Amino acid sequence: MVFSTYIFVFYFLPLVLLVYYGLAFIPASRDLRSRVRNVFLLLASYVFYGWWNPWFVLLMLFVTAINYVCGKLVARAGATKRAQLCAVTLAVAASLGTLGFFKYFVFFQINLNRLIALLGGHGLGVWKILLPMGISFYTFQALSYTIDVYRGDAPPARSFPDFACYIALFPQLVAGPIVRYRSMAEQLVARSHSIEQFSSGVALFILGFCKKILLANPVGQIADATFGAESLTLGDAWFGALAYAFQIYFDFSGYSDMAIGLGRMLGFEFMKNFNAPYRADSITDFWRRWHISLSTFLRDYLYIPLGGNRRGPGRAYLNIAIVMLLGGLWHGANWTFVVWGAYHGTWLITERLLGKESCCQRFPRPLRIGVTFFLVLISWVIFRADHLTEAGRYLGAMFGGGTSDAAAALLGAELHTRGKCIVMVVCAALAFAPWQAHAWCERVTWPKVLALGPAFCLALFAMFAQAFNPFLYFQF
Repeated sequence: MVFSTYIFVFYFLPLVLLVYYGLAFIPASRDLRSRVRNVFLLLASYVFYGWWNPWFVLLMLFVTAINYVCGKLVARAGATKRAQLCAVTLAVAASLGTLGFFKYFVFFQINLNRLIALLGGHGLGVWKILLPMGISFYTFQALSYTIDVYRGDAPPARSFPDFACYIALFPQLVAGPIVRYRSMAEQLVARSHSIEQFSSGVALFILGFCKKILLANPVGQIADATFGAESLTLGDAWFGALAYAFQIYFDFSGYSDMAIGLGRMLGFEFMKNFNAPYRADSITDFWRRWHISLSTFLRDYLYIPLGGNRRGPGRAYLNIAIVMLLGGLWHGANWTFVVWGAYHGTWLITERLLGKESCCQRFPRPLRIGVTFFLVLISWVIFRADHLTEAGRYLGAMFGGGTSDAAAALLGAELHTRGKCIVMVVCAALAFAPWQAHAWCERVTWPKVLALGPAFCLALFAMFAQAFNPFLYFQF
């Protein structure tokens, strides 16, 4: 199930909210009501996740149970340091092993066959494995619990249903933001609910919904057409690259806004996942603004444990390279993601080498923003391509002049319609705007309500007119 379907908007969400707030009236203590609500959210989240494939709920339960038990072993009174280390090692191995098998085993088999073919041998049969939705996100969340308990940064979960609710919570289950257990521990035990918080959540959900339906999906059609074309003119290649840059931003930030908004409706507060990333004036700044929950996760659980910058510049550059390569591979089992991570890692290292006092920092900020966006745009071509050959072909069209045959002319006529051009202009204006949905939704006023109502209705009508278009990050 996804947020941008009529089943979720008209049936699942209203029913969940009705039952959730109805449970506030059961004759019980506040602590018991909190537990009952968490159990209800857990069951609702399993329905949400199992709507696509019920069997994968069992896989999530396995990861949940392993990390819960290991967390208890770590926090057990009298546990030795060695026993704690063994428990956290088991949790890491089981979680990453599950993620690695489902996400990378096919990739490993394909590349092993290529190596065997180069050596003159015959390849092996490739097992086809279905990738569970959201496995990259919930395995990271489960790991954050065990590691935080081991470090003493978070208390052990009050109960298994509470911890399972944290892992499976449907607003952020499939595509984040990656929520740390230490930020959720108190909210799972007791959280506040208010009209102001609920209305802010509704407003944020509507804005995210509009981003997905009215912006990401239309420009996604442009990106799909250009990246799937056999021949492209130079202008169409750049137009398609821009379209994908807007698509992935409004698609993913739209999902994050919806997830955070849904969390607020249920009394939870999740971290902000985007902060105007295309206004970044360096690649370093970009990664402070883009997918913030992943960036901070990799920093706290990989970069710093590797030594960060505490062991000299050379080790810091190596750590950055490792983190970005693994961060790229986290997005998918494809060499395009590895190259994408290496590309960003190279620029991050280059900026560190130049230092804060480099001549680049003396350029006007609009110029720095433009250069950064250009570099990010190139990276999105690599990210979007199905394989490196396709990425090279597309970049060749962008920088080599493209082609001007009849097929390219027909594609141009399809792309440059009035409606598509208007959507692209709106995307550009909003992507580089200084204000953010979070700030706009902090306080909901009647003028904002009057603006949100028609926008939501328009998005609903568009949703029924569009073909099913799931969120891009579901595949990661």
